[in-house]
Amino acid sequence: MTERAGQIIIALVLAAGAAGVLTGCAKADEGTGGVRATPPVRTMPFELYTHCGIDEARIGSTYFEAETPLSDGSGNPPEGWGNPTQRGTMTLKSETEAVFTDDAGHEVKFRARPGATAVKHVCA
Repeated sequence: MTERAGQIIIALVLAAGAAGVLTGCAKADEGTGGVRATPPVRTMPFELYTHCGIDEARIGSTYFEAETPLSDGSGNPPEGWGNPTQRGTMTLKSETEAVFTDDAGHEVKFRARPGATAVKHVCA
């Protein structure tokens, strides 16, 4: 899957998540009699860009940063990671939290960067 196609799929998944109330993801809020939306957890195939280390991910139109960036110390991915990308899955835990995992056992937690409109740094 190309990165652009992956971004389109992710944008569609995020849009579907925003419509959670319409898909039966509402719960009665005990004690208040109200109804609140519970954002669904979404997992999708994801190709993580790793060429300059694991630091950022764009999911739909949202830029995320790794809670703990990973590199070999020279601006490359650590040993055991693919280069320039690593295939796996991205799980959106919420609008601001995501987790990348793969078959090699890697796990990277990401947090959204509010207001971000571009990557933090361009990799050469």
